[in-house]
Amino acid sequence: MLLRSDNVLQVKPYSSFQPKRGELLPFFHSIMRLSRYIKIYSYAEKPGYSLLYSTKRASVILLNEATLKAAREGTLSPANQETLHRLGFLVPDDHDERREMLILFDRADKGRAFNAVLVLNLDCNLDCTYCFEGGLKGKRYMTRETADLFIDFVEKNHLAESKSVDLDFYGGEPLLSVDLIRYVSGRLKPLVEKRGGEYTFNLVTNGTLLTGEQAGELVPLGLCKAKVTIDGPREIHDAFRPFVSGAGSFDAIVRNVKAACDVVGIQFTGNYTRENYREFPRLLDHILAEGITPDKLALVMFAPVTGTMAEYGLPEYREGCDSSAEPWLIEASLFLRQEILKRGFHTPKIRPSSCMVEAPDNIIVGFDGTIYKCPAFIGRKEFAVGDLRTGVQDYRDSHKLDLWKNDACLDCAYLPICFGGCRFLKLLRDGRIDGVDCRKDYLDAALETYILQDLKLRTTAEKP
Repeated sequence: MLLRSDNVLQVKPYSSFQPKRGELLPFFHSIMRLSRYIKIYSYAEKPGYSLLYSTKRASVILLNEATLKAAREGTLSPANQETLHRLGFLVPDDHDERREMLILFDRADKGRAFNAVLVLNLDCNLDCTYCFEGGLKGKRYMTRETADLFIDFVEKNHLAESKSVDLDFYGGEPLLSVDLIRYVSGRLKPLVEKRGGEYTFNLVTNGTLLTGEQAGELVPLGLCKAKVTIDGPREIHDAFRPFVSGAGSFDAIVRNVKAACDVVGIQFTGNYTRENYREFPRLLDHILAEGITPDKLALVMFAPVTGTMAEYGLPEYREGCDSSAEPWLIEASLFLRQEILKRGFHTPKIRPSSCMVEAPDNIIVGFDGTIYKCPAFIGRKEFAVGDLRTGVQDYRDSHKLDLWKNDACLDCAYLPICFGGCRFLKLLRDGRIDGVDCRKDYLDAALETYILQDLKLRTTAEKP
């Protein structure tokens, strides 16, 4: 998908009640209806069958014509109704289903986990040509005092009994602030565990400082995953992501990934452009030759370079995309996903998800203690939702939380994997976020192929 993976929240599949396998519900004697949140595709490999995909549950089922006809008419046997209901394809009342979607985030379980992105600095040892933070970059570092405010904020507002805390340390380059990572984790971990929760953290890093030794030191403090970016084969990556000195960074990153992948889960990512995406399979072949095999990586995924706001962007780079519907991007995303799966690497499935703006227990904390709801809004004071001293203010209007609560979105089969799209892309294109970033054209063109790729290429050993 077009959204950067660190901007996306995976949400639990919606259901007012899910029966256990084999348990028949009392309403199975009445007519059940097909969910409005499904897609139905003809299945060329098996004539007479249709492929059904539930966007609520990310479930897939193959039905013959007779069974699908019975599902439409409400004449299925109770056992078949139970199966299709459990997988999200049938609902007792499609009007209730629509109403339940309206309150999905309002009734989200706030008791299980608190997630925050902690921006430790806006400094970096690389000089990327398309830097997402652009003109915001500089020697700006979170102080120990601000870190203490964050710890106090978490303890006061989010450490309920048995509640877990999961942080993403972000930059700039977060490992330039490794001492602060140790300090925050050293204080928070015992506080969380004392209340019966689990403390974990992840790194969003360029990989140049993530040695195997460094990873080994951070794992006992709670490190679970590291998201590392490599932008294609050596000559492409080094042109886009050189060190500040001008030297290439490709070999250092590959060397570190090779050493660290046995210590911590590595999410291997890269950013492509219209001109270079077809070269990325050479990167996959290179890391395989280096012994970085599918079992050693948590996932592999590539995303397009996105644009930046004009006032922050680097003047020499203006090629980032701002829409998921660009034809070349649809082609590129399908091509690269196919190449990843062909080589046995793990890559995300299409599943219910939402912009993290919608999640009550997800925040971004800037290096200065300002609180945001999206990493792309860092530094834009008009999108700040508070700070560590005053807390989170009401942002329903400023962030348009209900923008997807309209008839067109609620009746769209794609709603559970979209929820109004990406506010930042809407801002890039239109200069405002008072409307949906509709992804229907993209999903119309790509979703069926994604599903078929998973059926044909995803290995049975793949991690869930």
